[in-house]
Amino acid sequence: MSAVRLERFRWWHIDEVLLIEADLFGAEQWSAAMFWNELANGHHYLVATDDGGIVLGYAGLAVTPPDEVWVQNIAVRRDAQRRGVGRLLLEALLAEAARLGAPSTLLEVAADNAPAQRLYAAYGFEPIGVRRGYYQPSNTDALVMRRDQD
Repeated sequence: MSAVRLERFRWWHIDEVLLIEADLFGAEQWSAAMFWNELANGHHYLVATDDGGIVLGYAGLAVTPPDEVWVQNIAVRRDAQRRGVGRLLLEALLAEAARLGAPSTLLEVAADNAPAQRLYAAYGFEPIGVRRGYYQPSNTDALVMRRDQD
């Protein structure tokens, strides 16, 4: 794979991101309006691109002062998975959370998404609860995980 570059997620990335959303999440995908809202609210969003500027993945961090920091999403195109793109995005979000001085970072992950749970656990996230039927329309539970800053 060519070099991966992280850059700020901008409005012009939304169309490419929606294609990834549709492929990975189907009926539970985020809409363009949801991404517009995240950007308008000033949340910290990044895209990972290849040398040609093609979006390989994206990730977002929502900050609610004074101390709530939530990973909103991390997604990587199927043909770019298992190449470290997700790790790169997660590390960038955790660096931003640390820069902000957040005492902990939280996230929700589908209870049936073992690969993502393993990734998060490798970075110190631990399960702290379950949100029953969180993902709709599949009614899949979400595992809530938290990582405390060192």
